Amino acid sequence: MDSSENFDFSHKRQKLLSIIARRSLLRGEFRLTSGRSSNFFIDLKKTMLDPEGASLLADLLFEMIRTEDVDCIGGMETGAIPLVAALCLRSWPEKPLKGFFIRKEAKGHGTDQRVDGLLDPGSRSFCSRTSPPPAARPCGPADEARRISMHDIKGHHRRRSPLKGPQRISGSRRNSL
Repeated sequence: MDSSENFDFSHKRQKLLSIIARRSLLRGEFRLTSGRSSNFFIDLKKTMLDPEGASLLADLLFEMIRTEDVDCIGGMETGAIPLVAALCLRSWPEKPLKGFFIRKEAKGHGTDQRVDGLLDPGSRSFCSRTSPPPAARPCGPADEARRISMHDIKGHHRRRSPLKGPQRISGSRRNSL
């Protein structure tokens, strides 16, 4: 990354942090997935559904994965859907990425699939999740994607984010960041 690209990344990151602070940082008492309590909560969906926030997230995340050997991106439903849609849109035409999402359980009608979207067997995928899957959940998004014959899954846990600066995704099959 040259200095102008580095500045652009830093500038976008600062703008995104401002939007997150304004739209997504909530104060009060919240029960977390872990069962613990917190006096704040970051509801990133509010940023992901903001036009400028979605654009900045897509630009920053695309910069992080543009050199990775992946064909598609996805994650768990509801949280992944706006992010995957924004990244698919951003990836065109430079590096077209297909998108998918994984339901917690099959919907019981239509195609009755847990994985929906454009995920072909053998695809190289980048799979995102917002938090570690609880022990009670049968499998996380990467596990479900592997179940349908994908390979070379790159995992991402949102605790490491583009907000910390440009980072290359490390690891290979079955690694989670």
